[in-house]
Amino acid sequence: MNVKMDDCFQFGLGAFETISVVDGRPIFLDRHLRRLEDAARFLDLGMPAERGIDRITVLEYLRKWMSEHDYRDRSGHMRRCALKIMLTQENVFFSMRDNPYTPDIYERGFAMDISNVRRNETSPFVYHKTMNYGDCILEKRRSGKAGMDERIFLNTKGQICEGTVSNIFLVRDGRIYTPAIDSGLLPGTVREYICESEAVTQTVIFPDELSSYQCLFVSLWSGLSHFAYGKSVTRYGKPYIVSAVQHSIASIRFILIARPWILRKYLFQGLDLCT
Repeated sequence: MNVKMDDCFQFGLGAFETISVVDGRPIFLDRHLRRLEDAARFLDLGMPAERGIDRITVLEYLRKWMSEHDYRDRSGHMRRCALKIMLTQENVFFSMRDNPYTPDIYERGFAMDISNVRRNETSPFVYHKTMNYGDCILEKRRSGKAGMDERIFLNTKGQICEGTVSNIFLVRDGRIYTPAIDSGLLPGTVREYICESEAVTQTVIFPDELSSYQCLFVSLWSGLSHFAYGKSVTRYGKPYIVSAVQHSIASIRFILIARPWILRKYLFQGLDLCT
């Protein structure tokens, strides 16, 4: 790998996307490419398609990579993995790794707390997925050392924004709520899909209001949603223990029904999540 020094390595001025790959298929590929294009335009990196990053090159990279690597488990099924695309002034990189969100994480539950680091909702970097990602990575690592799986950012006004690597949704009386984008968050691809597919209210949410919601779930790049039920949402200052259920966005979607704490699922009807 030949790396050329540029503003990414000196100042963090680069963009990236992490894409869930299930059975060799990149989930929400077109949504990821659109977001990468937005970040490239913001950072003046040139359009990704002109730099060799488009649907065809991504699928060809995956095909070639899969043919050269044994990525099947003992039962012969393709392991879930992640494709990372990195774009800087002088460099374009593709890389593959395991998806860290394994079934045991969902079976034991998901734990979150609130970060002491505040999101700066006035910074344009908050709204793009750039290499200027230090707050997220360091707080994610600190959450692990504190026995948590994720950490929630508040903005400078004390409003809930997002997790270090996730978007946040809450449920009350059969309605879904999520922090508004201008609270200071990176709109994820799964968040975008949920907001398009369901009646979601984007609003201002403060930590002290969490006890008024009946359910909390988070969405991540991995195409998975982690659902928390009723008693998981506690008072501000305490850990938000999430009783998680593993569900793959690649095969099911969710709607709410009236009964508290229950989510009902049904199969996608002919939906191609590679788009």
